[in-house]
Amino acid sequence: MLTFITKSPEETIELGFKIGKLLKKGDIIAMQGTLAAGKTTITKGIAQALDISDTITSPTFCLISEYYGKMPLYHMDVYRLDGNEDFENLGTDDMLYGDGVSIIEWSEKIMDLLPKNTIVLKITPQEDSTRKIEIENWHNGEIK
Repeated sequence: MLTFITKSPEETIELGFKIGKLLKKGDIIAMQGTLAAGKTTITKGIAQALDISDTITSPTFCLISEYYGKMPLYHMDVYRLDGNEDFENLGTDDMLYGDGVSIIEWSEKIMDLLPKNTIVLKITPQEDSTRKIEIENWHNGEIK
């Protein structure tokens, strides 16, 4: 497991950028964390690394946002879903197993549907306003 501490939204975006530079087609990131933990903030950095110029916002109400740059970015939010069946009914297979990168916020609800090589990214806000970011199952090289 890799662990990082970010001290500001800018540092969280910067870490996302570093992660995004190392992502490959087909990578899936399962994001976990409380409301306002920084899931969408780190996604902004990932999108920058993929040369996506669109404004990244939380897909809470639309469920899936698609962005295009070096490769597609599928940004999903399953917070409002009831579980596995709802997620399967979204028709996400083409995204999860396609030519882009998938980021799934609130992935705790559907972890058993995701492939074993899914990268798990947990964001935990700390009492001192920093964020602890833990990455499990990272297989894409060193994050510097």
